Amino acid sequence: MLARAALGAVLVMAAPQRAAAFEIFGFKFFEDETDDATDVINPISYTASLSLAPGVTADGDIETALNDASVLVSDASDPVSGSLGLIAKAKTDRKRLVATLYENARYDGLVDIFIEGRNLADLPPDTKFDTSRPVPVTIRVTPGPVYELGRVAITTGGLPVDPAEYGLVRGGSANSVDVLEGEAKLLRDLRNQGRPFVAVTGRETVADAATDELDYSLDVSPGDIVPFGETWVDGTTDVDPGFVAYMAGVKAGEVFSPDELAAARKRLVELGVFSSVTVKPGAAQAADGTLPVQVEVAERKFGFYGLGATYSNTEGAGASGYVGYRNLFGRAESIRLDASISRIGATAISDEAREISGPDYATSLVFKKPGVLGPDSVYIGSIEAGRQQPLAYDREFVAVTSGVEYKIDEQQKLSATVRGEYETIGDFLGERDYLLASVPVTYTFDSRDNELNPTEGIFAKAFAEPTYNVDDGAAFVKTRVDASSYLSLTENDRLVLAGRVGYGTIFGADLGEVPNDRRFFAGGGGSVRGYEFQSIGPYYPSSVPAGSGFNPDFTDTPTGGLSLFEASLEARVAVTDKIQIVPFVDGGTVSDDLVPDFNAFKLGAGVGLRYLTSFGPIRVDVAVPLDPGPRDASFQFYAGIGQAF
Repeated sequence: MLARAALGAVLVMAAPQRAAAFEIFGFKFFEDETDDATDVINPISYTASLSLAPGVTADGDIETALNDASVLVSDASDPVSGSLGLIAKAKTDRKRLVATLYENARYDGLVDIFIEGRNLADLPPDTKFDTSRPVPVTIRVTPGPVYELGRVAITTGGLPVDPAEYGLVRGGSANSVDVLEGEAKLLRDLRNQGRPFVAVTGRETVADAATDELDYSLDVSPGDIVPFGETWVDGTTDVDPGFVAYMAGVKAGEVFSPDELAAARKRLVELGVFSSVTVKPGAAQAADGTLPVQVEVAERKFGFYGLGATYSNTEGAGASGYVGYRNLFGRAESIRLDASISRIGATAISDEAREISGPDYATSLVFKKPGVLGPDSVYIGSIEAGRQQPLAYDREFVAVTSGVEYKIDEQQKLSATVRGEYETIGDFLGERDYLLASVPVTYTFDSRDNELNPTEGIFAKAFAEPTYNVDDGAAFVKTRVDASSYLSLTENDRLVLAGRVGYGTIFGADLGEVPNDRRFFAGGGGSVRGYEFQSIGPYYPSSVPAGSGFNPDFTDTPTGGLSLFEASLEARVAVTDKIQIVPFVDGGTVSDDLVPDFNAFKLGAGVGLRYLTSFGPIRVDVAVPLDPGPRDASFQFYAGIGQAF
């Protein structure tokens, strides 16, 4: 059989097509997930069944767990390589089943596997089975009683430790998983005290069949509290190693902390100049008693670019592109140029509410320099220009910004920017020029478990932008607060409730003194679904004029408002691991007063489909207006990447 296996391997590897996977003695080699089938040497088929021993009280939970753990059962449709392959697979399966019993605190359990009626324990390795038909395999399990923890003894070199904090008390769970998790948490807590050399020096577990208790003792050497020492960097070529050590942010003299090492790695990854980053403590203390920190990195390609194109039967054609460099001066400084053009030919193919004058465009040049106010900060400067022609106004602009983003901790972020902008806006009153100076400030709190597809946590953002119009001296402050919350109602996250609420107001100026692009609008895929983008709120004129809908002079268009309220509720229901069905209801209102007008509150409802991918959910929503007006269509269709909120 060994000769045949070796010959098979040679033939597979010498074949002109790509190498395929094959199996010998139950082990797969050169396996590829794209293989439709596995080439097995001397394949034989078998049947497998698992049951509890006669006389054992039925226990659905343990029987389900055993069936889930058994590869003999789950892979019964796959052939194995000869009789020896079946024996090897059965021995591996027995170990898995015994481990499953321990995971369920059944330390007196017995697992017997019979092949052709003969006990696996009695079969010699050269046993041959009758392969003229599927070989019968029977698994018989006697689970035994469920154990509890008995005597618990933990010594930590004189340090006071309460085993109850880790679930390690008499009468507690004796599941092997729970015991090991409690032990691991104890070791983590000791390391978090600044003890990098924590070690288990002794462990003993004794299952007492007379009492159905598991006695557990653990000896731990905690080691001393040690301060961080010097940071060493390896692997850099073009990036300044001193800058890498600075951005790691591990301060010499501070007490050792695993969390600080994890934070250092995350900071270095976020620089965007490394393909891999490792941050680890030294193997031993330095002569001065400190613990060195070793940073190992691999640089990535610094230049990047991308191109894209879009087409819509209502918005026309579009194209976009970007080019950039990630390490301008050796300290992870980046520069990126973006340019896009959209709505090419939109007027000719669409029933827009008004005609547009040529395509929209946008371009920006953004420079970022990390570490300006410490490792958790980044300077961001930009030059932007563009033309926009949404439903409510025309806008051409050029803007310059300069600001800093600071990461307070893992959940909080603060950014402050100085912005200068010159823009020309056209609406039903004609064209007006604005020269604006503003200071946008944003605070963000984010405790979501996943940014792309959250199932729990909170995301909140508070925004304030004081603005001064240099031309006429008008000043106003735009403020907005948004909060989203996520709650999983099942352990496997197959039903998630998501809610969102937003409130905004502009004070200090009348509506006519606030540029149109700074006003509040509602409606659309990121706002109140079921209504067209910007369509909720006051209109000019307030009544629907006869023959409206195609007026190039902005007759019958939204004016925007000084206040806004929005809310959404979704139920994200998983029908498979990749597909979600999402019923939702949205609501919102915009008012030209400082307080939203809830008498004009609009509701929309619909259902969406999500296809989950590694880069975020692909989203398709269809919604209808529940409070339709004479300007509203019967439904709206939205598509994009990412959850609605």
